[in-house]
Amino acid sequence: MVARIATFAFQGVEVVDVDVQVQISGGLPAFTVVGLPDKAVGESRERVRAALGALGLALPPKRITINLAPADLLKEGSHFDLPIALGLLSAMGVVPSDELGGYIALGELALDGQVLPVAGVLPAAVAANARGRGIICPAATGGEAAWAGGTEVLAPSNLLQLINHFKGSQVLSPPQARLAEDTATYPDLRDIKGQETAKRALEIAAAGGHHLLMVGPPGAGKSMLASRLPGILPPLDAAEALEVSMVHSVAGLLLDGRITRRRHMRDPHHSASLPALVGGGARAKPGEISLAHNGVLFLDELPEFAGIR
Repeated sequence: MVARIATFAFQGVEVVDVDVQVQISGGLPAFTVVGLPDKAVGESRERVRAALGALGLALPPKRITINLAPADLLKEGSHFDLPIALGLLSAMGVVPSDELGGYIALGELALDGQVLPVAGVLPAAVAANARGRGIICPAATGGEAAWAGGTEVLAPSNLLQLINHFKGSQVLSPPQARLAEDTATYPDLRDIKGQETAKRALEIAAAGGHHLLMVGPPGAGKSMLASRLPGILPPLDAAEALEVSMVHSVAGLLLDGRITRRRHMRDPHHSASLPALVGGGARAKPGEISLAHNGVLFLDELPEFAGIR
């Protein structure tokens, strides 16, 4: 018999369905993960083995095969730990398989069975809600998942809590969606004396959502003016806050699962590489341009940036 549980792989802020298939069969004892896993996913077998051992559950001395389908899609990240562990628990008869069918799971496991936070929970929860499924995620990111709407969220702090929940001996309380406290103070445009034309240009750009190119000699006040632009922008509305938070969730920048309504200002140095600006890398992450979505991207010394010269 093959036990199955659903999870996601990430391509930017987009999610791709991944079917975690677990089979325990006769043969020489082995624990194999297939389906194009990267090194972090391949190492999950040791974290899962240790986490189950911390609960007093030993893996059977049989051949264990984990398949991450579709097999031709590269699987990256440690968030596959929790679905692999749940698939094993289902195959071992510890957790009823029909209970897992309505959920999508993601989370990293510590060696003592704790469920550690991972990036991308908010877009995963939005996608799970669109598919009519609940989501199982770490407790630290449960508030983040709660913003997805009507989807059921299970946010255990450790694997034992989750097992007890499915057995009915412990009920996990749904996490609360929370806003981050906006304690940041922006520089005030009123502090600038003179520069009436430049300040008027800032106000027009803020009101209409326009781009702004500032040209002038060093010391003219361009950076000083740009740093005050976020302070005259209105707060993010609900849809914008969700969009921005999804990008920051994938980048791992949401603290305590709280989303924010403040507009971010990104001020990369002109020596920043092209992947740092537009995103990318061995494991694709949002760049400065994406992190400034619905906010302010200030490119000081614009002609010095790579790709613009």
